[in-house]
Amino acid sequence: MELKFYDTLTREKRPFAPIDPHNVRMYVCGPTVYDFAHIGNARPVIVFDVLFRLLRHVYGTDHVTYVRNITDVDDKINARAAERGVPIRELTEQTYQNFKDDVTALGTLAPTYEPRATEYISNPSAPTDMIRLIQKLIDNGNAYVAEGHVLFDVPSMKDYGKLSHRSLDEMIAGARIEVAPYKRDAQDFVLWKPSPPDLPGWDSPWGRGRPGWHIECSAMSAALLGETFDIHGGGIDLVFPHHENEIAQSRCAFHKPVMANFWMHNGFLQVEGEKMSKSLGNFVTIHELLADWPGDVIRLAMLGTHYRQPVNWTLEKLNEAEKTLAAWFDAAAENAEPRPDPAVVEALADDLNTPKAIAEIHAIRNRAGHKALAGTIAFLGLRSEAFEQWRESRAPALAISEDEIAARVALRLEARKARNFAESDRIRDELAAMGIVLKDSKEGTTWEVAR
Repeated sequence: MELKFYDTLTREKRPFAPIDPHNVRMYVCGPTVYDFAHIGNARPVIVFDVLFRLLRHVYGTDHVTYVRNITDVDDKINARAAERGVPIRELTEQTYQNFKDDVTALGTLAPTYEPRATEYISNPSAPTDMIRLIQKLIDNGNAYVAEGHVLFDVPSMKDYGKLSHRSLDEMIAGARIEVAPYKRDAQDFVLWKPSPPDLPGWDSPWGRGRPGWHIECSAMSAALLGETFDIHGGGIDLVFPHHENEIAQSRCAFHKPVMANFWMHNGFLQVEGEKMSKSLGNFVTIHELLADWPGDVIRLAMLGTHYRQPVNWTLEKLNEAEKTLAAWFDAAAENAEPRPDPAVVEALADDLNTPKAIAEIHAIRNRAGHKALAGTIAFLGLRSEAFEQWRESRAPALAISEDEIAARVALRLEARKARNFAESDRIRDELAAMGIVLKDSKEGTTWEVAR
């Protein structure tokens, strides 16, 4: 099967061919662990989980390596820990656990590796770490030391800016570049900075300090996936400056023409048509959503929009996803075909076209037998058992015992046999008023709680 993905770097959708089919390698930028992740953070987690599942299906479960990092050293973390009056490690441990719990509830598989930035600042046992990578950039003439800082020398890389396709003025504005007298060029960005005694710091050739954000991903991806790998993913907001700077660091350190063969980015998320922000009161965390909706509904609502398009997150989307899941799970046959339907796999093979995949699942449901339905929705990461547990928890309490329901169903059957349809209808309506819906078929009468 041919896979085709859109590459942000080349601005085209093209066939995907892994460097090594026995070890397909993907890196995705993960969270900075200082607070609960918001719903926008859920989008790349879900999108690249679907891609992970697709790659495993095509190349084999043991032949795909997926790395999603954890940033656990950052100025936001330092500020939040000080604000709460807790140790930094305590904050990052709890926030990391919250993130794992939330994304697991979204039906996502665990990545092959989930490295923490602090594990790769100084790590002689790894193929590379941040301090050694920075030193390599200095030795190659692509970085310089100034007043305890180490900065990447942007003009030393002649084709800097290819990923974002921005002009010099746009790049300076987009990076919110710090004006510092020790910089040789306004675009130069920090690889290493000094740490005061009250903040985390590591010993280095340039003094006690901590890494800049961008160098973290270059070091971790090289250590776990190699100097060049297949796919680098993340949100569209990371294209500049983060991913642009990753490319600069990795290519200049290792003298490679590319860092990753494909750059895949998911689009922005809005809430009810507006940009999500705390000032607008529409800032929603995954944790808050999970209190009202099962992760499978959130997942399906997210997949209803193609990953490269902006998604408008609405209550209507969630309600529609809930109805769709209920219909799919109700129709899924027991002992069904465990493999996904080829039409759904084919849709995903075309640049993760999840809207088309969902349309194909609707078509499968409408076919007699539904033999491929259960395996196909499971392939998308939708879990019937988790959804059913949620539906049961939301079901209203019975106003009548099951024995009493069975007795009234038997009385209604007797009334129907006697052609006393008025009495039969009266019993049916009486049960309906108590939230019990009767369903008649050739096999007999069954009942369920109205939802």
